Amino acid sequence: MATSSATSTIELTDRSHAQAPTSESPTSANEADDIAEQSRVADAAVPEGGFAAWSSLAACSVICFWFVGTTYSWGVIQGDLVAKGVSSASTLSFVGSLTIACNAFLAIISAKVLRSIGSRNTALLGILFLASGEIFSSWSVENVGGLFALTGVVEGVGVSLSFMACGTVPAQYFNRKRGLANGIVFASGGLGGAIISFSLDGLLQKLGPAWTLRILGFITLATGLPAAWFVRDRIPPHRRAMIEFSLFKDVRFILLFLAGAVATFPLLVPPFFLPLYSVSIGLSSSTAAALVAAFNFSSAIGRIGAGFLADQFGSINTLFFSLLLSAVSMLAMWPVSTTIGPLITFAIINGASCGPFFALMPTVAGQVFGSARVSVAMGMLVTSWGGGYLLGAPIAGYLLAAYGGQSAGFQAYRPAIFYAGSMALASAGLVGLVRARISPVLFKKV
Repeated sequence: MATSSATSTIELTDRSHAQAPTSESPTSANEADDIAEQSRVADAAVPEGGFAAWSSLAACSVICFWFVGTTYSWGVIQGDLVAKGVSSASTLSFVGSLTIACNAFLAIISAKVLRSIGSRNTALLGILFLASGEIFSSWSVENVGGLFALTGVVEGVGVSLSFMACGTVPAQYFNRKRGLANGIVFASGGLGGAIISFSLDGLLQKLGPAWTLRILGFITLATGLPAAWFVRDRIPPHRRAMIEFSLFKDVRFILLFLAGAVATFPLLVPPFFLPLYSVSIGLSSSTAAALVAAFNFSSAIGRIGAGFLADQFGSINTLFFSLLLSAVSMLAMWPVSTTIGPLITFAIINGASCGPFFALMPTVAGQVFGSARVSVAMGMLVTSWGGGYLLGAPIAGYLLAAYGGQSAGFQAYRPAIFYAGSMALASAGLVGLVRARISPVLFKKV
């Protein structure tokens, strides 16, 4: 959800990542000169710090704490609603998936909103939608249709707007350490998922789902609105065309487009199904929530670490290895994690390898397509994530139901686990092809 600092309005990236057009990129010579000049001017003006930079980064981190943390904690609420007989895991996972999928489906619209009203007002609007969805969902905890409309759509609009605002600002203030800056912002989302998962479990046990959602919504308002006020644009949003179909003539873009589309299918399966899987092997609901918290906390560490590694060893190399590690953890570790020890190890490793996807994609796009086109490229790439966000976890739920459901024990989860791991492995392969196309040299920074 998670997850990333990609937006369709980011105009800045490291100048060293801006590549000259090749035969795969049909940009004309004049356009190429314009892109290079825009990148040079923009990168030269980046302050690399200062009060406005750090206050905006902190504000974005608080916002990300809520919109990423809340969406990645849906599995805890889902487990409680399944236990109460509200609906099946496959149906309720659709609700949580829809919330995050709105980030992709509404990317172009949210970008237009940001260009019209700026990052601060977009962030304020995002928090209002996010908190309103949580509060009003509290009156629909036994109505699946209401959950789809309020948790899925209303919260989803808030996620999309918040994501857009938080993804724009770090690139305006940081250049050399942009990967690390993005990692810090979106690491707070992993931290939010860890803290919110624990909190939700305690609230659900004491107060039930309705009051849990109300409390979550009011706390989001009380902390998110002041934070959004400190989000500040250093430069006005750039008004470029939001779609450039000529990018589809570039094989590298097609491969990244497909990699993102495939990678999002497995990303939500572990956090959504760890609570149910934990119960199937005899663990308590509190332990299940702790596992989701461990997943989210390790995701936070993974995002910061990936941002640092991207600055040191290349963003494409880092993205490839993170997706590969995610696939290996699901295919080799999760199926044999039938006790608490191995399952904790899986949650930590998988969380650390899944989180970097969101923090790395904007840096990858900037490296491959250049700073002046990164907004257009990322806006188009993000739209490919919608299908995986929406269908990835529900497909796992349907596979679980087809093989006996929650009552059939942990063996019934294995087809869903292998499905998720295979999709992660396929996405790693596609990123590997992008890396090979840019440079066949094995140890080169790419």
